[in-house]
Amino acid sequence: MSELAVIVLAAGQGTRMKSDLHKVLHPIAGRSMLLHLLDSAAALNPKRTVVVAGARREQIEAALSGVAIAVQAEQLGTGHAVLQAREALAGFEGDVLILYGDVPLVRTETMRALLDRLHAPDAPVCVVLGFRPADASAYGRVIAPDGIIAKMVEFKDASPREREVDLCNSGLMAARSADLFALLDRIGNANAAGEYYLPDIVMLAAADGRASAVIEAEAWELAGVNSRAELADVEAAWQRRRRAGAMAEGASLSAPETIWFAFDTSIGRDVAIEPNVVFGPGVTIADGATIRAFSHIEGAEIGAGAEVGPFARLRPGAVLGAKAKIGNFVEVKKTTLGAAAKANHLSYLGDAEIGAGANIGAGTITCNYDGFFKYRTVIGDGAFIGSNSALVAPVTIGAGAIVGAGSVVTADIEPDALAVARGAQSAKPGWAAKFRALMTAKKAAR
Repeated sequence: MSELAVIVLAAGQGTRMKSDLHKVLHPIAGRSMLLHLLDSAAALNPKRTVVVAGARREQIEAALSGVAIAVQAEQLGTGHAVLQAREALAGFEGDVLILYGDVPLVRTETMRALLDRLHAPDAPVCVVLGFRPADASAYGRVIAPDGIIAKMVEFKDASPREREVDLCNSGLMAARSADLFALLDRIGNANAAGEYYLPDIVMLAAADGRASAVIEAEAWELAGVNSRAELADVEAAWQRRRRAGAMAEGASLSAPETIWFAFDTSIGRDVAIEPNVVFGPGVTIADGATIRAFSHIEGAEIGAGAEVGPFARLRPGAVLGAKAKIGNFVEVKKTTLGAAAKANHLSYLGDAEIGAGANIGAGTITCNYDGFFKYRTVIGDGAFIGSNSALVAPVTIGAGAIVGAGSVVTADIEPDALAVARGAQSAKPGWAAKFRALMTAKKAAR
């Protein structure tokens, strides 16, 4: 196989998105469309990668590292866009794969199939990726009864008979660099839009007696995003496939259509996920864990047999050991819970280390922020924190210690000690009745 260069076209205005964010940087499953595509292409180990940008290119530059940026100052068509990458590919001799930043879900396997077809014994000049969408009205047509392209035509320029063909041009293609740029230099813009079309290189090569080929991919893989509605459609399609994959790999989803995964969610075997759970990026769930309904989890590691929720929130840096438990209305951030530790209800645990078997009572909070800096709380193995306690960090509570309910802990507690930090209770017999009588009389006098 020859060396590979990848060109990603991302110079479109994206006006239909009605957004200050560049179109290709809008996320699907927690990662931008552009990074989805570049990650799939990176699996082919390209020698060079070039992104062709135009408006708001500074956003693309800020989002990428190690990728060359070519500028298309005027949007004069896809052929013109590819030509802007020539300088970045100076001296390169090999295969060129052309992708679109707003067509984010193309699989590595499909990209590889394009390159394999390029190197088939009949050595086509170009290989075009075709597909058969449910609605083909906006796409250029590929006339290729035997897989060899007889004609390619944009929808605007197609005859009624050509528009009846349902094999459409995705715009993605592979070609050898020498062929690609030599043909691009010859294309014109004598068409309905007055643009330089990339697919015209196929017909120029055909006029020279050199054939090009088409291979097909599924329509979902080539879904493009030009509006918020299309972004939502692509997100929904991605989620459906990911849910199916999770169940095929041994997870139980009790209401699959209500669960939302991130691009990198990692799930073990025999994991049970209840309805309305949302995963942000960076979540790993070990075998046998249970995620109960209405939980939101991001940047967290959940150990084997652990239980989360319902109505729990795990933020980045949350680490749950084996069989640990986070219950309803508990929020955890940058905190490690040891094996079998538990916080069953109504607590905030931030910047903390909680030992194995520790019990955190309802309403407990770690006071980790003084308005300027964050501080850590350390709770030893087997410690018991009574309900409605405030642990003012930095503070260490020793193994086996007990904190009485309602305490505000501001100093370290030694192992196996009892700490109670609250005001003394006093009672005044009959005071409440007198108070009510007094206030009732005042109210009546008004």
